[in-house]
Amino acid sequence: MFLFSVLLFFVVTCFCAWLLLFPVGRDVVVQSMHALSRRIGQQLRGGGRRGARQLGGLGREAGGLLRSALRFLRQRYLLLSAASVLLAVPPLLALMLSGRSMLSGFDSDTHAINDQIAGLLHGEQLTAPSPLPPPVFTTAEVTLVRPMLDSANRNWRLLDPAFAQRLLLVFRIMQERHGYDMAILEGYRSPERQNALAAAGPNVTNARAFQSYHQFGLAADCAFLRDGKLVISERDPWAMRGYQLYGAAAEAAGLTWGGNWTMMDFGHAELRVPGTVKK
Repeated sequence: MFLFSVLLFFVVTCFCAWLLLFPVGRDVVVQSMHALSRRIGQQLRGGGRRGARQLGGLGREAGGLLRSALRFLRQRYLLLSAASVLLAVPPLLALMLSGRSMLSGFDSDTHAINDQIAGLLHGEQLTAPSPLPPPVFTTAEVTLVRPMLDSANRNWRLLDPAFAQRLLLVFRIMQERHGYDMAILEGYRSPERQNALAAAGPNVTNARAFQSYHQFGLAADCAFLRDGKLVISERDPWAMRGYQLYGAAAEAAGLTWGGNWTMMDFGHAELRVPGTVKK
């Protein structure tokens, strides 16, 4: 039904453009309507064989007018095609681009929160876990994946309280429901560090200072703990399964998960607040 409506709109638009742009077209239509009404009137006033002859003449005249219209279209088909494209392309583009991704780089600033999660968020205030020893973040395995992690900030108190509560709830869900212990790799990020990471290349981040929710305490990068060691790499099947569960829990808590981005960041979660970051 939608495609039929678009096609009908296209045909009507082309016909109207022909009438508006070409006086000859209007003359053809007016003459056709006038001749048709005259013949119908004569046919109604007449009868019998006379009416039949008139009807036959009407058919011949209509055929002649149709041939004239077709000849006109053949002679000016390039101009008519160009006018049709100019009139049809804008509404068709608007229809095709009227989804969520209408503007490049734009994404929804809010996510639906699971009802059960919403109830938990209005309950007890969760407390941040005890900080891990610094050597945990500087092992060879961790440095290979995140070489600049040793200077990252992991202070929960620098995070936005609303975001921190949601992230802590995600940590609880991951531990109690799925058996994954989690740790924060980096929370608040200074503008200077953001620019330093951006200078390291697009494989690290494309966002510069104040283009990331990290600068506002509304984002964090997280990973898993297994046998007291951080597991970050997505090549680990256990960790990859954990990231999928983590993404689902984060989105259920109203957060945006980086694993859904074009440049996937599986450990990243953020609370989007309209008008916060620069686009």
